[in-house]
Amino acid sequence: MSNAPVHDIDPQAFWRDPYPELKIMRRDCPVAYVPQLGATLMTRRDAIFVNEKRTDIFSSLQPGGLMTQLMGENMMRKDGEAHAVERKAIFPTVSPKTVKTVWLEQFSRDADRILDGIAQRGEADLVADYAMPLSAEALKAITGLTNMHFAEMNRVSQGMIDGCANYAGDPAVEARCNDCTASIDRHIDERIPQVEAAPDFSLLSVQMRAGLSQDQLRANIKLAISGGQNEPRDAIAGAAWALLAHPGQRALVDSGQATWLQAFEEYARWISPIGMSPRRIARDAELDGVRYEAEERFFFMFGSGNRDEDVFEDADEFRITRDLSKSISFGAGPHFCAGAWASRALIAEVALPKLFARLPGLRLAEGADVPFVGWAFRGPLKVPVVWNA
Repeated sequence: MSNAPVHDIDPQAFWRDPYPELKIMRRDCPVAYVPQLGATLMTRRDAIFVNEKRTDIFSSLQPGGLMTQLMGENMMRKDGEAHAVERKAIFPTVSPKTVKTVWLEQFSRDADRILDGIAQRGEADLVADYAMPLSAEALKAITGLTNMHFAEMNRVSQGMIDGCANYAGDPAVEARCNDCTASIDRHIDERIPQVEAAPDFSLLSVQMRAGLSQDQLRANIKLAISGGQNEPRDAIAGAAWALLAHPGQRALVDSGQATWLQAFEEYARWISPIGMSPRRIARDAELDGVRYEAEERFFFMFGSGNRDEDVFEDADEFRITRDLSKSISFGAGPHFCAGAWASRALIAEVALPKLFARLPGLRLAEGADVPFVGWAFRGPLKVPVVWNA
């Protein structure tokens, strides 16, 4: 077992808000074993940035990991050539060129349609009424599962996220996750002959044309859904809330002194939608006085690294004009998020500017409660808003 210092947490308090505990860990025990999570955590930004690339020690290959058991062995759970081959296969779907020439127009149409449906109401929950359906419609197009209702896309994504974070082994959570992956498989089965007849730029189509096996393509589509729904959903609603709650920062965008992209990327640093990436210790090793034993569970805490006081001045503040060159919201190294370009386009070029342009006087509802939850994945449960209909 690792000789890292032991640091106990209250799991419920950590789920509600991990940042106070992570600050203590960065200060007192930046690499620590947390018994309640059964893992060793690395919490400082520079250490994460360097060591995430050391796949000989911190391996993505986790045959016994929850994600592999529940979703299949996707490319995120591979290293080296095996990872590179599958990443290359999906690149035609997520390349900057495809995002610009194919998906951006789709994102824009979906945003306009969703806003058309709520504009006359004068009130909404930005999570349920805007961010969730918009991110789900985008993901339907990108994955190729256009036969799936947007609400089902959201359900299966959340079910898999909960399953992959089910370190307590709750059987009900596991059962829901299995039901969700089965739904995805049924939708894939229905779409395969259609995509064979009319190839497109979707993940399903490009993986089939690249010759990936059924197991590979299914696992990678489940991977895309598990992160590609909740992260944009949470970032759209969360970034909108951040701008509404910080009118001075919103004024910088309105006046042209800052961009929507800066607002999104600062939000993703400040409240990282993906706060953690798990690894398996591949071999016995010692780094900076900490010994690791093969097969131990290890977490890179991206959300903590993005609040590192040694890297970001006033790290707990939402400040959209700050230098974000050291942000690790999309990860680092070979597993840098493949969907980063699509996320930036969806959120910074479509979701945020269209939302604020279309709904005049957009503001948080009086006395609005905006609860945030999660540490592996984090976002608002609801964002009640009103506007001048």
